[in-house]
Amino acid sequence: MKERENFVTEDAKSFGRLFNTPLIELMKMSKEKLLLLHAEAGTIPYDKLTRFVKDMLNIKNHAVGYPLNQTFELRDFYRWFLESGLCDIHLNNVGNPRKESILPFNTHKFENDVIDYFAYLLGFDKDDYWGIVTHSGTDGNMHAMYFGVNYLKSKIGSKNLPVVYVSEEAHYSIKRIADVMNLEIKLIPGLPMGQMDINVFEKVLDPLKPALVVIAIGTTFKGAIDDHKSILEIIERKKPPAYYIMLDAALFGGYLPFTKHRDIINRKKIFYHSIAVSGHKFFGSDEPMGIFITGKEVFDAQNPFKVGYLNDAVPTITCSRSALGALKFWWQLTRNGEKEYERQASHILETAQYLKRKLDELNYPVWLNPMSNTVFFKRPVDWIMKKWDLAPEYDERFGGPLAHEIIMQHENKKTVDEFIADMKKILGK
Repeated sequence: MKERENFVTEDAKSFGRLFNTPLIELMKMSKEKLLLLHAEAGTIPYDKLTRFVKDMLNIKNHAVGYPLNQTFELRDFYRWFLESGLCDIHLNNVGNPRKESILPFNTHKFENDVIDYFAYLLGFDKDDYWGIVTHSGTDGNMHAMYFGVNYLKSKIGSKNLPVVYVSEEAHYSIKRIADVMNLEIKLIPGLPMGQMDINVFEKVLDPLKPALVVIAIGTTFKGAIDDHKSILEIIERKKPPAYYIMLDAALFGGYLPFTKHRDIINRKKIFYHSIAVSGHKFFGSDEPMGIFITGKEVFDAQNPFKVGYLNDAVPTITCSRSALGALKFWWQLTRNGEKEYERQASHILETAQYLKRKLDELNYPVWLNPMSNTVFFKRPVDWIMKKWDLAPEYDERFGGPLAHEIIMQHENKKTVDEFIADMKKILGK
């Protein structure tokens, strides 16, 4: 490795040979051959990396089909990270962040600050919750379902696995996780605008088996919110032997707490056992992250896998966890503050309404759910789909091929007007 560090790239005449050599071959080369290649081409193929960055920057502001906040700023964080020397220390958030770890190289204190803030924001009672910063929204869903199964087992016995009830319009990760956990799953049809069909849910809810119910706070394609209140009323009427409610609030769980609609996910206003929210969507990050929070009753029902060298039981599915992700999440929250997130939440909802109005003015088929930043419409031609990185879907109830825009912080009225100008080209207007 020292030999590699000693090479300088300024004098390299060409990176060509290194570019054209697959990594799998580079990894198998002898040190002598690899050093020869590096001597000819430079240690790091910066030109290749520069082209990649240029491509990403070129498409950044036109990527509107997926929930990615492209306005976040982490330059100050990475400047501090480098200058402080923390960049030279391995960090790992393995273990229970609420217990002091024998391994000191972690950011548990910052992770707990993040969870404490969201617990307050989401209406969890003080000292009656537990949570972690996750790798992603799906990691949060996985923990929610795993914790839910253990909780239900504690209620009625370990041999009685629950049935998972979830809308067909909810995120596909739920189906994948149920498959991994070998759980029976009942997919509930969605109404045309994307909400779970409550009447079907009531018909299929089995009163003899425990129920693990996933409520979508923002369906993946249409941005619909399931009827939480009606779901609870049906459970109360049919009385399964035990039940567990989890909210999949990957995107909407980020911005709703900063709007007048915050009570939709306020646990003091409407009950649920756990919630998963993405951190990289509304809040913004250069990598996926999220949060998972549940009540202490659920947490206390988990399997006590004792790990002596970590000084405690390890309740998480994942063992090693990103310490840097938790630290960046803390940094973003501290840097921006509630007022800024209120402004951003208002911006994305107002811009979604603006896009809907502009497409209505063209008499173009378009739909928008309440409290949603997801505008879906008749699928346009391929070049528009590609230019704007629109996500495709198909629904016969809306005439077949559809696409959607998810309005995030980097999109504004100017961006919408540019998109509308492209739409006018294909409509001859």
